[in-house]
Amino acid sequence: MKIDEVELRIVRLPYRAPFVTSFGAESQKVALLTTVRSDGVEGYGEGVMDPLPMYREETLAGARSLIEQALAPDLITHGCTHPSELLDRWSRWRGNPMAKTALELAVWDCFARQQDVPLRTLLGGDRTEIPVGASLGMNPVAEMVAAVERHVAEGYRRVKLKIEPGRDLDVLEAVRAACPEIELTVDANSAYTLDDVDVLRRFDDFDLHYVEQPLHWDDLVDHAALAGLVRTPICLDESLTSPARVRAALDLGSCAVVNVKVGRVGGLTAVQRIHDLCVDRGVPMWCGGMLETGVGRAHNIHLATMPGFVYPGDTASASRTYARDIVEPALEATNGIMPVPPGPGIGVELDRPFLDEVTESVEVLRR
Repeated sequence: MKIDEVELRIVRLPYRAPFVTSFGAESQKVALLTTVRSDGVEGYGEGVMDPLPMYREETLAGARSLIEQALAPDLITHGCTHPSELLDRWSRWRGNPMAKTALELAVWDCFARQQDVPLRTLLGGDRTEIPVGASLGMNPVAEMVAAVERHVAEGYRRVKLKIEPGRDLDVLEAVRAACPEIELTVDANSAYTLDDVDVLRRFDDFDLHYVEQPLHWDDLVDHAALAGLVRTPICLDESLTSPARVRAALDLGSCAVVNVKVGRVGGLTAVQRIHDLCVDRGVPMWCGGMLETGVGRAHNIHLATMPGFVYPGDTASASRTYARDIVEPALEATNGIMPVPPGPGIGVELDRPFLDEVTESVEVLRR
C-alpha cells in the first residue's frame, strides 16, 4: 500500500450544549482529522487528544508535531503491506497512542475501501447493528433525572452518569427512584481517592453495572485495592493505554470490565490484541467515546461489532452532541440500536461544504 499524501485538518465543531464532567465544562470539539490518499482512494481518521492535557497527557499540538515529523514521513516513505504492521513499527517512538491512532485509523479506512469491504470485516466483526448507551454530563439533579427518563424513553440500553465527590449519592438516589430498571453506570473520571472508600461503598446500594475509573487516571494498584473493598465491579478507562497495560490490570485485579477507546490504546491493531486477551479471560468489554465527530464515531461503531464487545458503548446518536455532523449519512440510533454504516471502509463520507465551514487549518504532506 503506497501512501501518496497525508492531510492534517483541525476542525472546531460546537456542541449542542456544554458537556460537564469532573474535568470541567466543554462547549466545542477541537479535533484533528487525518486523510491518507493512496492510488486515488481516501481514508479518514480522527485524533481524540485535547488542546490541553485534560484527559490524558497528549495534546493536539504535540500529536500534530509527531505526525508531521515522524509518523507521516515514515508512512509516506515506506507505505505498508497491511495497516496491522504499523503498531509495532511505530513503537520506536514511545507512547503517544492518540497521535499514532489518528493516522493509523485513516490507513485502515483507506485499506478497507481499496479492498471494497467494510472495516468491520477486517476486524472480525459480523454484526450489522450494535446496542448503544448514552453518557450524561453533570447537571442539577432534576435535570439529570429528566435526561435519564428521556433517554430511557428513546430506547437506550444503558445510561452512564458523570459524577464527582459531592455530586454522586443524591443523583443516584433520584435516578434509581425514577428509573429502577435501567442499566445504570457511573463515571468518576478519576475524581476519588481511597480516602473516599466509605462513599464508594455506598454505590453498592444502587445496583450499578459498574463504576468507571473512580481513582487516579494512571493508577492500577489502588484500583486493585478498591476492588476488594466494594461489590460493584470496577471498569477502567484512563489507566488502560496499551495491550500491556490491560494485561497488567487484569493480572492485578484492578478491573473486571474494560472500556476500550481506540485512541487511548494506540489504534485498531491494539484493540484487536486487547479484544483477544479479554475474550480469552472472559472479561466483558465495551467501546468508550470521546464525543467524536462522525469520522471517529464511525470507526467506533465498526470496532464494536467484534464479538468481545458485550456491553453497550458510548456510540449514541451524533445528534445528541452536534446540531450538524461532518459526515454523511447521519449516524443515528433507533431504540438504542445503532446500525453499522454500510459500504466499504467506515461507510461514511465527508460533508465537504460544512467541513470547510468548521475547518481552522489544513496541511498536506506529500512524497
